[in-house]
Amino acid sequence: MAFAVLVGCVMAFFLFRTFYSREKADVIIDYSPFIIFSGIIGARLYYCLLNLDYYIHYPLEIFNLRQGGLSVHGMIFIGVCAIIFTAVRKKIEFWKLFDVFACGAAIGQSIGRWGNFFNSEAFGLPTNLPWKLYIPISHRPDSFIQYEYFHPTFLYESILDFLIFILLVVILSKKKTSPGVTACAYLFLYSLVRIFIEAIRVDSALDFGSLHVAQVVSVVLMILALFFYFLLNKKSAE
Repeated sequence: MAFAVLVGCVMAFFLFRTFYSREKADVIIDYSPFIIFSGIIGARLYYCLLNLDYYIHYPLEIFNLRQGGLSVHGMIFIGVCAIIFTAVRKKIEFWKLFDVFACGAAIGQSIGRWGNFFNSEAFGLPTNLPWKLYIPISHRPDSFIQYEYFHPTFLYESILDFLIFILLVVILSKKKTSPGVTACAYLFLYSLVRIFIEAIRVDSALDFGSLHVAQVVSVVLMILALFFYFLLNKKSAE
């Protein structure tokens, strides 16, 4: 996860340097350790909150990152806070900084999802498709203990995140793109992907009726993305 966030930060540096300001691009490198640390802490704390019953009984397991348990939504929430702090402190427009980090997040998530493969987590419903994924019995939910092969949802999301990254770079490179539009596109597209992925996952944490909490959060992020998109477009048209 740390490596994936680092890749995202490096990508953000090059994009900011290319499309915005060469002079202020070094700010991203200077604040990368802070952003990486914030993202990992946010991702871990959010995951632990979703699995609060377990971590109340085994609090020391909160620090056991080797067993997985990081949430992208947690990384986004705390990551945005870190971006706001950096933007205010270094007097950089928040939306410009968010745009490049949105691109960095997309490619970082594409890479980071492979951690789910090594931890045998974030998999989907049973399947016999040619690209099926074998899950050890120790990692299967009780209701699917009799199945061996599952949808590799981590792979689906990794591919889709990479495609989102390509699209975001194209959007950012257009001269008429207003600051913030790329970030809104990221939030909307990633949330759309997450809603689809969660629909076939079997190991999602915490449910609200028939919906996974990640789907509920994704819907909220999509609404916010649309709100800010129209707000930014209205502001640029004035």
